Amino acid sequence: MKMRIPVLLLLLAYTSSFLGINPERNKNFKLTSPDSKVQIEVRIADKITYSVFYGEEQILMPSSISMNLQDGLNPGIKPRLRNTKKRSVNNKIYPQIREKRKEIDDVFNELELEFQGNYGIIFRAYNDGVAYRFKTSFAHDIKVYGEESVFQLPSNDTIYFAQVNCDAKPGQDCFHSSFEELYKVICIGDLAVDMMAYAPVVVCLKNVKVAITETDLVDYPGMFITGTNDGTNSLKAKFAPYPSQEKSVNIYNVVVQRADYIAQTKGSRYFPWRTLTIAPKDGDLIESDMLYRLGGETQLDDLSWLKPGKSTSEWLFDNNIYGVDFKSGCNTDTYKYYIDFAAKFNLEYVLFDAGWSSWTDLYDMNPEMDMEYLTSYAKEKGVGLVLWTSAYALNQQMDKALDRFKAWGVKGIMVDFIDRDDQKMISFFEKVAEETAKRQLFVDFHGCPKPAGLNRRFPNVLTMEGAMVQEYYKFGDKLSPEHELCIPFIRGLAGPLDYEPGNMKNETAENFKPMSNKPNSLGTRIHQMAMFLVYESPYAKMGGNPSDYLKEPEFTQFCVDIPTVWDETKVIDARLGDYVILLRQAASGDYYLGAMTDWTAREFTVDCSFLDEGIYIIEIYKDGLNADRYAGDYKHEILEVTKTSSLSIKMAPGGGWVGRIRKI
Repeated sequence: MKMRIPVLLLLLAYTSSFLGINPERNKNFKLTSPDSKVQIEVRIADKITYSVFYGEEQILMPSSISMNLQDGLNPGIKPRLRNTKKRSVNNKIYPQIREKRKEIDDVFNELELEFQGNYGIIFRAYNDGVAYRFKTSFAHDIKVYGEESVFQLPSNDTIYFAQVNCDAKPGQDCFHSSFEELYKVICIGDLAVDMMAYAPVVVCLKNVKVAITETDLVDYPGMFITGTNDGTNSLKAKFAPYPSQEKSVNIYNVVVQRADYIAQTKGSRYFPWRTLTIAPKDGDLIESDMLYRLGGETQLDDLSWLKPGKSTSEWLFDNNIYGVDFKSGCNTDTYKYYIDFAAKFNLEYVLFDAGWSSWTDLYDMNPEMDMEYLTSYAKEKGVGLVLWTSAYALNQQMDKALDRFKAWGVKGIMVDFIDRDDQKMISFFEKVAEETAKRQLFVDFHGCPKPAGLNRRFPNVLTMEGAMVQEYYKFGDKLSPEHELCIPFIRGLAGPLDYEPGNMKNETAENFKPMSNKPNSLGTRIHQMAMFLVYESPYAKMGGNPSDYLKEPEFTQFCVDIPTVWDETKVIDARLGDYVILLRQAASGDYYLGAMTDWTAREFTVDCSFLDEGIYIIEIYKDGLNADRYAGDYKHEILEVTKTSSLSIKMAPGGGWVGRIRKI
């Protein structure tokens, strides 16, 4: 009898295998965050699913994940578990460019599942969210035909969803997008499978908000989000197929044919992280740097040459300066004026936006602009130059053009009209970041998707657009303080944003009208000032007209002096789409307190208990008493405060409040 039992077990195992029953399946794993509030449950059966809990609340129902590779390879389908690993990490990251803080706690628990078939899945649980990614270990290159990433929510909840307008670019498919849309606030059940949003999206659950996006995106297409039409309150990922044929149309490379796969890539690699940032308080979306932590390893060592700062931004007002004795425009005198303006206020940079050269040929320069003189003059004045390029022209002339920029002493470039994030274009981002870093140039990407780890791997990528920003005030009234109070919670979660704030022409909703060469902004003057503090951008453009700034030098200097990098960031109070009150500390030790509101006037009291003992001076810019009728009305005052003081923050509709606190 004793001899028969092992034989029987062996026979059962053989029979199970013969019948297709995998004894390695039907396994469950749990992974909790270091503070035990976040829990991931992974189930391995015929498919791999994962669920997520925050405390007692389930925030993600069992959701399927898999990949479809060449030769019938399907990681995640009928998985056969080979090995498991767990580890706990408690590290610190010291970012070379301090977007939110000088020291980042990188604390997580990790579960790695290895499967037969040369693939694995890694799950991580942080105190502020969860993430997973696939990895493969094939000796040959692979084609990825699809990736299944489902996010099944527990109920028909509200979602902030920046839907791509597929009709915006006639003759181009829906994967051509400038990534500049308003956030729709709708229910998940109302999302059709053909409604596609760019990430991040934010879902409002019962007790928390959850932001869905990705990071460490390398050699792979970016992730869009769609509905499912299956009645399960689910979202799913969607990816642009690989561009197999392109043609030049104006300043774009337009995809005219796409392959039946989404990526062709190395067979041994890690794929992008799929992330869920969990926010019990709305302000946690702003404070979180989970995406930076997951963004990949920094590729650059010496960044002593890289200097964050602010610049002019003349395209917003079409070079429409005044009070000068020359004809303004895209000419040498006008840009010399900008350089003098920057030198006067100790502004680090001047941007030469579109117009200094042809949009399709960076060597076909505007004869009205003496570039040799202007680059030499800027160097003499101690002002760095940033040059605009189209992605089309840069791609054609990259090495030659970047070498010339370096020889001129240029400090950075702005790359515009990218309008895609398929695999080929994601590789273009990587190439630009690498080639500019070799020449000690920084980059500002426009007409582009959200950051997805590129700013971590290449810190010389100081900022990106990927949202509807200030320029839209030139064209119409789509933009508003309502949208501007969504940005820091949603797009801002992904990384630095080039919004170009600081407009000096401010209007109420009743008085606003779009003017291309003399644009107004909706909301108050201090609402615009507060953006320099609330929106993170190590390279930040001042979107106002220098001729206006010169009329108010004290106001202008305060805007210029607001740092673009920070030692610490704390949210005092915030509500997505409504208001935010933010406290940041600069490397100097000074504190900056900033607030913005939507079209609702608001009042708050903030205590100063964050201060140490002693007496401090606070310099305040706030909405004037008549800012609800005359949006440019503001008041400037200086007070003494201590850690026992309280500050009264009153904001007009579309208003703001900014204070700088220094110890005496």
